[in-house]
Amino acid sequence: MSTAKLKFIRLSSLKARLVAKEIQGMNAELALAKMEFMPNKAARLIAKVVASAIANGGYDANEVVISSVRIDKGPVLKRFKARARGMGTRIIKPTSHIFVEVTKEQ
Repeated sequence: MSTAKLKFIRLSSLKARLVAKEIQGMNAELALAKMEFMPNKAARLIAKVVASAIANGGYDANEVVISSVRIDKGPVLKRFKARARGMGTRIIKPTSHIFVEVTKEQ
């Protein structure tokens, strides 16, 4: 079992969880191939973390399974945008943390 994490990325956790649900429990090689053709920013970032988890364990991609992918919320950057009549609108820029765990296939 090996793990990898990527913290404080500028990505909504809800958008990242859509990709994480797709690859959880898959063979790592198939998951990397699937994420290569996904148009999401989250797919590129999660693929990097999966590749890092595989390398951390010293495994080959076709012999491991993605046992868990956890996406947690990070701190939120709060900004204001000027609007009409001297008002301001709040802009929320979310961040998230990605944790990936891979285990050897049995």
